[in-house]
Amino acid sequence: MSQTSVVVHPDADAMAQATAARLIVRLIDAQSHRGTASVVLTGGRGAAAIYAAVRDSPARDAVDWSKVDLWWGDERFLPSGDPERNETQARAALLDAVPLDPARVHPMPASDGPDGDDPEAAAGRYSDELALAGRAGSPSLPPFDLVLLGVGEDGHIASVFPEHPAAYDTRTVTAVRGAPKPPPVRITLTQVAINTATEVWLIAAGAGKAGAVGLAMAGGGPVQLPAAGVQGLERTLWLLDREAARDVSPRLRSLR
Repeated sequence: MSQTSVVVHPDADAMAQATAARLIVRLIDAQSHRGTASVVLTGGRGAAAIYAAVRDSPARDAVDWSKVDLWWGDERFLPSGDPERNETQARAALLDAVPLDPARVHPMPASDGPDGDDPEAAAGRYSDELALAGRAGSPSLPPFDLVLLGVGEDGHIASVFPEHPAAYDTRTVTAVRGAPKPPPVRITLTQVAINTATEVWLIAAGAGKAGAVGLAMAGGGPVQLPAAGVQGLERTLWLLDREAARDVSPRLRSLR
């Protein structure tokens, strides 16, 4: 039975520090059970702050980084190394500072890659890469211990936006055209793929996110409000600051 819980922190900085500590513990726990850990990364300022806090934590070396598999939940379809790419952000904040096995790092394709300027082909390539690393079953995906997701002011997660085709897609990976946030062309995991994770953590800070968070926690529709449509197999954890938690029922909150 999946458990949903909410942790509210005083502010965005406190949330980043606490989430970094929680992430390190989650990686250690996964490695203690399976020998490896598999995490799906997200992008945005909040994610960058969390990654930097992991990088700067004295506990980071308790993780065997050579046995961490990294995937991405979505990506801006831009050239390799573009500062707007989530991969570029994650590498600068954390990945370049820890001893990862390059073969275990799986960025989404860039627009200057083998598929050229074809996001549909790039999405298919990433789907094939996931399937190659996956378990038998439908869909064929790796065992994600954790998916990290930012929540947008409109309730989007990854690059699954309200009422956009990706919100209806039943494949594991899809291309996004005409995204309401720039850049307009992206690649994203779908809700189908995200919901295979053992745990899903949704991260939001600031008053601008309060409405979407409150509606999602109240049970909004997954197409109209994608954040309401994701759930970990064992746990769904909302990590919020006080401003983002403004519209969440007090009985659901755990204060930190």
